[in-house]
Amino acid sequence: MEFRILGRSGLKVPVLSFGTGTFGGANEFFRAWGNSGVPEATRLVDICLEAGVNMFDTADIYSEGESEKILGAAIAGRRDKVLISTKATFKMGPGPNELGSSRHHLISACEASLRRLKTDYIDIYQMHGFDALTPVEETLSALNDLVHSGKVRYIGCSNFSGWHLMKSLDVSERYGWSRYVAHQAYYSLIGREYEWELMPLGLDQGVGCLVWSPLGWGRLTGKIRRGQPLPKESRLPKTADYGPPVNDEYLYKVVDALDEVAKETGKTIPQIALNWLLQRPTVSNVIIGARNEEQLRQNLGAVGWNLTAAQVSKLDAASSVTLTYPYWHQRQFGERNPPPTR
Repeated sequence: MEFRILGRSGLKVPVLSFGTGTFGGANEFFRAWGNSGVPEATRLVDICLEAGVNMFDTADIYSEGESEKILGAAIAGRRDKVLISTKATFKMGPGPNELGSSRHHLISACEASLRRLKTDYIDIYQMHGFDALTPVEETLSALNDLVHSGKVRYIGCSNFSGWHLMKSLDVSERYGWSRYVAHQAYYSLIGREYEWELMPLGLDQGVGCLVWSPLGWGRLTGKIRRGQPLPKESRLPKTADYGPPVNDEYLYKVVDALDEVAKETGKTIPQIALNWLLQRPTVSNVIIGARNEEQLRQNLGAVGWNLTAAQVSKLDAASSVTLTYPYWHQRQFGERNPPPTR
């Protein structure tokens, strides 16, 4: 397993981590992802550790806290062997302060996550989304206090826009507070908007990307093809409205290119899609999920080899889209404003 430095920090993380959104299945949305209980979760953790994947991603909102509880049970007795990444911000109760990135909510949310995970520290604590109603200074001051208390080792954010992240980094620098070293962002062969602004920002500011939904919300499994019905076991029918929108013809075009590369490499479509991400700038870690052992082992096969430059170019071309403003205009000045991936 390859390890990379996470952003502008000294922490090394594996290039793959395991996403535990499939643990728990406490409601209809998360049951569509999976519903692993403690025995199956423990087995999946065992397989990850055997492969060198020692980082596990969760969030308080996943299955209403059940994901954190099951992960805590699955790593019992080996906390010192793993890295835990969890998140807060989204609504966790009926009260007006049981959501957001206020000092009030973050401190109570962190304490609750620690209890569910049965640990006394979190390796990477991330803001699951941007809270526009809480001053950035309040959020970062609270996070800095959690770091200095020893309850959190590193901080990150998720789903921020470029100005959200840049403002946060500026505030941290101004006051000498802990800074975001990671941005957990959506990025895939069928969702490349991350490259437009967030990737150049990450390069410039030393923020590593933790990629969520690297298979495009389950669309790049190889089971979704032109003229064929959706597979029986898929989260798309119940969760598509919550994920990134993708035009069908665009998806089929990318899958056609993946099929060509699959024939050349002997690898599966998911393995190729994951390997493509691992060759992109700023990507420190790609979060893989799995309903079962078979899916997990297949995804683990994305490492230990690399696509050729020609294969990467083929996939780049198939997944290229017209940029929105101002990015299409900036690309016209390419000699002084080159794409971050070249």
